[in-house]
Amino acid sequence: MSLKNPIILITGAAGGLGSTAALTLAKSGAKIILLDKNLPKLEIIYDKILESCGIEAVIYPFDLAGATENDYEELAQRIDEKYGALHGLLHSAVEFGSFTPLIQFDTKAWGHTLNVNLNAPFLLTRVLLPVMQKAANASIVFTSDSSARLAPAYSGAYGVSKVAMEGLAHVLAQELSGAEKIRVNTLIPCSIDSPLRKRAYPAEDKTKLPPMTSLEPIYHYLFSDNSLGVTGQTIEARTFHINFS
Repeated sequence: MSLKNPIILITGAAGGLGSTAALTLAKSGAKIILLDKNLPKLEIIYDKILESCGIEAVIYPFDLAGATENDYEELAQRIDEKYGALHGLLHSAVEFGSFTPLIQFDTKAWGHTLNVNLNAPFLLTRVLLPVMQKAANASIVFTSDSSARLAPAYSGAYGVSKVAMEGLAHVLAQELSGAEKIRVNTLIPCSIDSPLRKRAYPAEDKTKLPPMTSLEPIYHYLFSDNSLGVTGQTIEARTFHINFS
C-alpha cells in the first residue's frame, strides 16, 4: 500500500528505530526528512533509501538538545517553503545513559536527557503544527518505552521523560481531536533488539528478541490512511495486529 508521497520528518533518523522507520516509510512511497545530529550515520541511511527505493531523502543535521528556538522555527519555515505541508512527524530520538539512582544523578545529564526526550518533541511539534495543518490529514507519533513508562527505580531522567512525554501526547491528541485533521499516538516498541536495548541490558541474550524490522507494519499503519481517525492511543508492538484485507 502506497503512502501517496507524503512528507514525513523523523527525529533520531540515524538511530536504530529511526532508520528502520525511515527505510520502511520510504519503501511505501514517502519523502523522508532525516533529522539527527550524527551526519555520517544520516548519510548511511540516505544511501540505503536511495539504493532500495530510488528515492532521495532529505538530510537535515540538527542537534535537538543544543538547538535554539530560532533553529526550530527555521526548520519549520524551510519545510513550509519547500513542501507547503508536512504529513507526518515521528519522534524517535532518544537519550539514555544508564540506570542510576536519583541521589547520584548528575544535574547536567538530567537536563540534557529531558531536553532530548521531552523538551525537543514539544518544541518541534509546536513549530511544525501550522505546517501539518496545511495537509489534508497528518500523523504525529511519539516513541515511549514499555518499562520506563512505569517509572521503575533507577530509570532516572529517562523514565521521568517518558512518563511526561506520554502526558504531552495525550494533551496534544485531546487538543487536536476537534479538527480531526492531525492524529496523535504513542508507540511502545516493547523489548526489541535495538541499539538502545543493547546499552540498557548488555548481558541480555538479544537472539531471543524480535528484530527492529518487526516494527515495519506498525510504522506503516501509523502513517498511512489505515490509521485515519485513530488518535490518543498507546500502541504496543507486542499486541499490535491489524487486518489490511
